[in-house]
Amino acid sequence: MARYDFASDNTAGAAPEAMAALAAANGGFAPSYGADATTAAAAQAVRALLDADAEVRFVASGTAANAIACATLCRPFEAVLAHVHAHICTDETGAPGFFGQGLGLIGLPGASGRIDPVALEAALGQPDIPHHQSAAALSLTQATEYGGVYSLEELTRLTGAAKAAGLSIHLDGARLANAVAAGFDIKTLKGLGVSLLVVGGTKAGMPLSEAVILFDPSLSRRFDARLKQAGQLPSKGRFLAAPWIGMLESGAWTARAAHANAMAKALAARMPFPLAHPVQANAVFVEMDPAALARLQATGWSVYRFIDGSVRFMCSWATTLEAVEELGEALRGIV
Repeated sequence: MARYDFASDNTAGAAPEAMAALAAANGGFAPSYGADATTAAAAQAVRALLDADAEVRFVASGTAANAIACATLCRPFEAVLAHVHAHICTDETGAPGFFGQGLGLIGLPGASGRIDPVALEAALGQPDIPHHQSAAALSLTQATEYGGVYSLEELTRLTGAAKAAGLSIHLDGARLANAVAAGFDIKTLKGLGVSLLVVGGTKAGMPLSEAVILFDPSLSRRFDARLKQAGQLPSKGRFLAAPWIGMLESGAWTARAAHANAMAKALAARMPFPLAHPVQANAVFVEMDPAALARLQATGWSVYRFIDGSVRFMCSWATTLEAVEELGEALRGIV
């Protein structure tokens, strides 16, 4: 029987705090399309998390959230700068270009998913000519695709350079909970000039929800119409919002992420293969040859080779130490 414990943090179920809040929201009748008390309470909980007075919306997927954010910040003949392995560049099937009616993506290098500031400065220095799509926004990911966690100083340098060049800022926080659990202060985001922030719920232990935060109030005009056109303004919006109440008011959003991070460190300590990236959040990337990966998969563990050629093991809120020990034993058996 296949084991998907470490294939992705998407393979886990929903945390009990999220499900309890979802069940509580299921009673009675409520206004549609996010005009209900549950959605208002969830939005307030997100604002409290960020310590910011901002507009908050809830959508069903990270792909939709990121793509709509990029489309909001760029015109069709403009582009978004992002890490070359960012989710919007590698895993969203052209969704930013689809929602943005042709907007482009410009990939930048950098270790462990962090954008190299020198590469960013070079991209910002490119001439603005009509033969290519000039950058209008910078997209950052926290934690990165390789489990890296930007420091405040690193983010300040990147966002400062982008803002000085007139760019807007989008931050993909699909695993922002893991970055916070690793020590990043989420309340600093409001001072970095981030225009649109996506805060991850699904990977943090919710059944199906991402929060879109509009720090820039000018972006809120007709934003709900954009969501409606994109199929992201569901009639029973309280079911996207409710899990946030359970996860944030209980502290589980951060606490569950801290557990996932701890399980990743425990797995790294038992790993007989060389680490390909530092373990800062809930991911472990290792150097493993094809034969060894095939032997591991033959034992039933479902993991796969990532973009950079390393093999990825993801921990989640539901990962157990027993599973870590079982996997560690299987890994030792295939070396």
